[in-house]
Amino acid sequence: MTGDTPLMIVDGAGVVVRWSRRAREIWLRSDSEAVGQAALAMVMADAGDSGVGTEPGSGAPGIHDVDGNPVDLRVQVVPLSDGGVAWGLFEADNSAVPGDTRTAAFDILRAKTGEAFFVLDSELRVLSVNEAACALCDVAADKVLDMPVAEVCRPSRPQEFEGLLRGVLTDGTSVTDYVVRLDPLDSAAPERFAKVSAFPLTNARGVVASMTEITESLRTKRRLEALGSVRERVGRSLDVVTTCQELVDALVPGFADIAVVEVVDAVVRGEDPPLSPLGRDIPLRRAAFRNAAPVHAAQAHPIGDVRALPSPTPYSQVLSDLRPRAVPLDSGTPWFDADPERARAIRASGARLLLTAPLALRGAVLGLLSLYRVRPNDAFDENDLAVAHELATHTSLSLDNARRYTREHTIAAALQRHLLPPEPPSQTAIEFAQLHVPADAGGGTWYDAFGLPGARTALAIGEVSGSGIDAATAMGQLRTVIHSLAALDLEPDELLARLNDAVVRLAHERAVLPPGDPLHQQPLRASCVYAVHDPLQAVCVMASAGHPKPVVAHPGGAVHVPEIPAGPLLGSGEGPPFATASVPMREGSVLALRTTSFPASEGADGDRSNPLREALTRLDRPLREVRDDILYRLNDTSGSNDVLLLLARTRAFPPDQVATWSLESVPAAVATARHRALDRLRLWRVSEETAFATELIVSELVTNAVRYGAPPIRLRLIKDVTLTCEVSDGGGAAPRIRHARTVDEGGRGLFICAQVSHNWGIRYSGEGKTIWTEQTLP
Repeated sequence: MTGDTPLMIVDGAGVVVRWSRRAREIWLRSDSEAVGQAALAMVMADAGDSGVGTEPGSGAPGIHDVDGNPVDLRVQVVPLSDGGVAWGLFEADNSAVPGDTRTAAFDILRAKTGEAFFVLDSELRVLSVNEAACALCDVAADKVLDMPVAEVCRPSRPQEFEGLLRGVLTDGTSVTDYVVRLDPLDSAAPERFAKVSAFPLTNARGVVASMTEITESLRTKRRLEALGSVRERVGRSLDVVTTCQELVDALVPGFADIAVVEVVDAVVRGEDPPLSPLGRDIPLRRAAFRNAAPVHAAQAHPIGDVRALPSPTPYSQVLSDLRPRAVPLDSGTPWFDADPERARAIRASGARLLLTAPLALRGAVLGLLSLYRVRPNDAFDENDLAVAHELATHTSLSLDNARRYTREHTIAAALQRHLLPPEPPSQTAIEFAQLHVPADAGGGTWYDAFGLPGARTALAIGEVSGSGIDAATAMGQLRTVIHSLAALDLEPDELLARLNDAVVRLAHERAVLPPGDPLHQQPLRASCVYAVHDPLQAVCVMASAGHPKPVVAHPGGAVHVPEIPAGPLLGSGEGPPFATASVPMREGSVLALRTTSFPASEGADGDRSNPLREALTRLDRPLREVRDDILYRLNDTSGSNDVLLLLARTRAFPPDQVATWSLESVPAAVATARHRALDRLRLWRVSEETAFATELIVSELVTNAVRYGAPPIRLRLIKDVTLTCEVSDGGGAAPRIRHARTVDEGGRGLFICAQVSHNWGIRYSGEGKTIWTEQTLP
């Protein structure tokens, strides 16, 4: 016999009175199913045969399993002398004879594998277990027989677990890799997880279930997923607060149930972070919060709240020694008294475990990460601390990048703000309203509007490639160049050509920088529209260098985009030459100059789908109201570049403030011009000093036109904020200031004009030239 324990014990009537574990494995019947039944009916194929049946050629009784299949098993029947008539059925030594395949396989699995196995009957009671199953469930083998499997394994959802196994019994379909959480016997022990596979036995009379503990593999997977999620999602933004929100979104609900990120308030503004240990008076801003629970989850402080950390608490200690720590939370936690608001939120949320880690870089404190878990058995271990340290390091790098960007953007925005003009003051013939919506990566857009001689106004808008401080600096350089070129009274196309030369030179300076300089690899390109409005001619002459075309709106609701020849980008060094277009601008018309980030305005004149067009159809209101209406109609201004718009509404220049005379090309015309000018200056009540200087200017300029110019000759006086004197003739010769000798009778005309006026210049046109002077008026 292979053992001293009988497979079964039967009484004199052949009824089973004791049923062994080995019998349960062979015939898959529990004690309650076997005891009291006829032994032959359970183990023989045909209980009606006379005598003891034998298998052919074996000489052994014909033993069969519960389904009637032959079982190659040798047994011995031995009488028992226990005071009654009883027989014991023992398993004989059959090492030379192969046993039942299913029973032998289970013996091997029970002895050799670390996987937990359970053999269950039709009522899901345990018929047999191996040592791995006992170790997994922390039970003894002799204590679990005939117990419901759910009581042995203690799944967190027992009804769901039993329903799964009953489905295997009913449908006869196997289930694999079903994950269950096992409740520990000790409430303080960490939770455990197992992967369950279940297979039906023949005719669905039982189930074989295997369980493999996967607790550590699940935790490892959770840590790896948390690291991967943080590396993928955190750092995509260059905004400090957005980076913090990316972190909590990456960690909840996978790695933690609640996540809070607080950053040093100075870091949000782009300032340098303080060194550790963090001072008690340094405030932190609550930048991000996420709870896997419902929306109305408890918070100690709202998002955006700024305050210093109470001390001593785990949070203050982490920011002191820069070491992450895991802390259990219960009603007796001693540091709750130091931070009652946070303690209240912890109790309300049901958090049981805290892991807090510093957001620090090179000894400087950027903020604090706090992670909470609600399930009391879901503990943070040393591996979780290591993962928290790694993901906090990654986030700290991202936060520092965002801080540096914020600092650079702040400097660039301040530089741009100082380089841009304030809203241009309205002039006699034109009024302005500007719209500027800065972007996070802005810095290279600009607009300008300034007066020119002859009551004219120059308008410009442009954009430099790139962003940040370098773009703002280049923008300031180009704006200065435009002012300098405009002082020469150049036509818009010629001004853009000279501006292009300046951009090409600046781009060359970048190209010869050392290779390590960031600007070395950044080409300099810019776009610009330059326009000159002449109220006396009721026209606006404009030219474009790769910039969106302006929009013109006229009283009555007509809105159109004028056809302006498209010039190349400034700095490209190629393309057609710049050309001008003249656009009529009657009284009350509005010219809109915009940057590339502003919504496009091209299309039919009746188009109402564009916010700019729709707002410009109603010009019967103040220009500032039109500007605000355009802003309110913009759906999204969160692009990467500034949204810039300059509106200019034309006015009629007062006709009594302009005087024009045509003169003959004879020497007597000088005296005539002088007398007419003095009469008009008296009418305008100009001071005697200004009138005397104007008389000298008129005399000298008309004399030069008669002597060196060509007809027709014209004199024009314009009284605006300044007094302008213009003398035009049909000649193309360029006058110049001469330094006459003491004995010379002439050659001092332009020198005298330059001395008695505050500005003078020459303007050329297709009909000739105009020499002008400007004098300040009190």
